[in-house]
Formats: sequence, structure tokens, C-alpha cells
Amino acid sequence: MKKYFLAAFALSLLSAPVLAEETAKCGIPDNIVEKIQSKLAIVVNLSDFDGSLFNAAPQMWSAIVDRKGQICSVISNGDAWPGSRAIAIAKAGTANDFSDARLALSTANLYAPTQPGGSLYGLNNSNPFNPAYLPQGSLNDGNHFGDWGDHVAKVPGGIITFGGGVALYKDGQVIGGLGVSGDSSCADHAIAYRIRKLAGFGKVPGGVAPDGTDNIIYADAGTVPTGFQQPHCFPTDLTPAQVEAIPK
Repeated sequence: MKKYFLAAFALSLLSAPVLAEETAKCGIPDNIVEKIQSKLAIVVNLSDFDGSLFNAAPQMWSAIVDRKGQICSVISNGDAWPGSRAIAIAKAGTANDFSDARLALSTANLYAPTQPGGSLYGLNNSNPFNPAYLPQGSLNDGNHFGDWGDHVAKVPGGIITFGGGVALYKDGQVIGGLGVSGDSSCADHAIAYRIRKLAGFGKVPGGVAPDGTDNIIYADAGTVPTGFQQPHCFPTDLTPAQVEAIPK
């Protein structure tokens, strides 16, 4: 009887479904991922864009993760900095990790509290980035949008605490995160925030900004950021109100 039981158990293992980690995919429908990512080219070419390191449209990486933190898509426009790919992924993960149905926190909101002496100092070390996501690669199956790398079913991790990452909301719930990188952190925030708004996934339940959103909060020039503030990058940075008021 014991031999029969062990044989049956072994057979059941052989016939069992593949582990979820091996078959998992992004938890955001492909049409939503494409809708969000398609806004990158529109936003970087907006006529009022300023606060950039460059005199032309910023060249950016844009990354999306789902609520589990699994990578969904990574795209770029132009010759974006190679090092910004990992930063964009980590920004998407950070905004997703620390936002929920009660409060949205952008990566810009996390700048001040993660500085030495801040209430969240050390947060940057909590979820290390997986270096397996550094090489570029794609699924190449024709059914998805963008570059995944080789580990769709796994979480890349990484914590970034300066502007460029926002949570994605649908029906009051976080469905994932969006991160962009390739310019100043202030420009990155403006681009990510506008992409999300144009795509229709920016209705947040509340935030730490004065208007109840997760928009960037700038410290006054010459002062140390406190609360949920971030320092300005340039005098020409778009103000929070300008970021919110996307030109037609």
C-alpha cells in the first residue's frame, strides 16, 4: 500500500500544473499597458515642457509593473540613457509598493523622509534591485507591448526615492506602477504624472500634496526638503500646477 501511495504521489507531481511563477504574466491587460505606454511620445513633445537637461524632447525609458510588482513593459524613445532603464523599472515598483486604496505616494514624495534623520531613512535598502533585469531583452511573441527582459514572472524590486514614479489607479484600486527615467528627476516626475493622467489612470484616493494628490511638492529654494518635499532641479521646472494642467 505504501509503495502504491508513493508511486501515485510521484505521478501526481509529474502531471501537476506548472508552478504559477513559471506561467505568470503581467497582471495588467495588454491593451491597458499599451494605452499607457503610447502616451510617452505625446508627453515628451508637449509644447510647454521645460525643466529638462536637454533642449529637445527628453529621451526616456518608461516602465510598468503590475500590483505584484511583476514587470509588464519597458519602452524607450530615442537614445535614452542605458542606466535609466533599471531606474525606470525601480521607480514603477516603488510607487506601486507604497501606494494603496487610501493614499498614493509618488517617488518624488519619498525624497525628504528617506534622507538621513527622516522617518523613512533606510527605505532605499529594503527591496534591492535584481541585477538579472539589467540586460535588455524581449519576449518577441508579438502579443505584448515593449521590452520585458527574461523574467516576466518575477519581481525586479528596487527602491528609488526621487521623482519619476507614480502608482496606477483603476476604480479606486492600485493596479501597478509607472516609472520614467532619462532626464532630471523633476522632469521625470512631470512626464510620468502626465502620462498617467492622459491615459486615464491617475484618479488617486488621496495624497500628501496640498491638493490631495501625489504630485511633486517642492522645497523653497535654499531650504532643506522636509515632510514629503523634493528639491527643485532647475529654476525652469514645471510647477505642480503646470504639471497638472496638461496643454491640449
